[in-house]
Amino acid sequence: MEPGLLERERTGARLDLRALTKHYGAVVAVDAIDLIIEAGEFITLLGPSGSGKTTIMLMIAGFVEPTAGQILVDDIDIAGVAPERRNIGMVFQNYALFPHMTVFDNIAFPLKMRRWPKDHIAAAVRDALGIVRLEGFAERYPRELSGGQQQRVALSRALVYRPPVLLMDEPLGALDKKLREELQIEIKHIQSQLGLTVIYVTHDQSEALTMSDRIAVMNHGNILQVGRPERLYRLPASPFVADFLGDSNFLTGTIVAVEDEHDVVEMASSLRFVIPHFDGTRPGDHVECALRPEYVVLTNGNGSVDNVFTARVVERIYLGELTKFRVELPSGDTLTVSQQTRLGSHGVEDGQEVTVGWACGDAVVVTRDSRN
Repeated sequence: MEPGLLERERTGARLDLRALTKHYGAVVAVDAIDLIIEAGEFITLLGPSGSGKTTIMLMIAGFVEPTAGQILVDDIDIAGVAPERRNIGMVFQNYALFPHMTVFDNIAFPLKMRRWPKDHIAAAVRDALGIVRLEGFAERYPRELSGGQQQRVALSRALVYRPPVLLMDEPLGALDKKLREELQIEIKHIQSQLGLTVIYVTHDQSEALTMSDRIAVMNHGNILQVGRPERLYRLPASPFVADFLGDSNFLTGTIVAVEDEHDVVEMASSLRFVIPHFDGTRPGDHVECALRPEYVVLTNGNGSVDNVFTARVVERIYLGELTKFRVELPSGDTLTVSQQTRLGSHGVEDGQEVTVGWACGDAVVVTRDSRN
């Protein structure tokens, strides 16, 4: 009898995309990207519509032919291999279940195509249903299931033959927020248990941060930055990454003084603030800094912040556990402040004068242009 999914060896494959390119006439959908995905890694391709992330996934699956480049699975180039011979699993947003088949037959379908013995199929389907917590649903039809249950069946069908690589294209996009958040954690747990290599496509930044070992942020067919979620969030390499992966305030100005531990930046409005000193920066350099709203604090002046300003609350937005404020500085510049509601934002109202501040290291330089 075939061993259960959890009893089989961890067989996630290493994927190496080399100069992978796709042109549609004059349109460059994917622009010679290089990306290594380690065996057993959960990596998310994150970007807006049209950024090329789904095209990459379809090229890996074999449904779209690359214009150029290589797709290596454990050092074997599969770019010219037919889709059905790649042994790659795929889960779509629309479930893609056969409506006339029971849950059992939907999950068994890829095994029947591989001509597994009947007793092995029955055991594998039973095991796959257990993994997604759908025991007892084998004889139901898709129309008799909720959206979340249908997506679990689609996931089970993709897992049942234990593919070395699993592709997931916006699989939770059709679900409500609460169910989507529950399945995010569940999918990540299953992936970790089975040791699968997962390539996940989404435009949902929260989903990417929750599920991923690494995130590749994409735009216009290019990968702009790759890294662990916390590093990309804390140290974005460009304004696009800072803006797409979370909210940011952008502060643009010129370095007017360079000191041992920090640089002084002056904005066009004459507002000055300090940032960490970077090797090679000189007075006259133009910089753009990203400052996360949650790093800006409402302070009574006694906090450990390096940049402190008076401000007026222009707008207060209550979001339950968080409250956001848009504040205007005397210079006319505006900042967004995000604060946990329980930390004392109850008495702050529109029009009120407050003191805001942030630590020197919380403003990250995302653009630097030497003017010398």
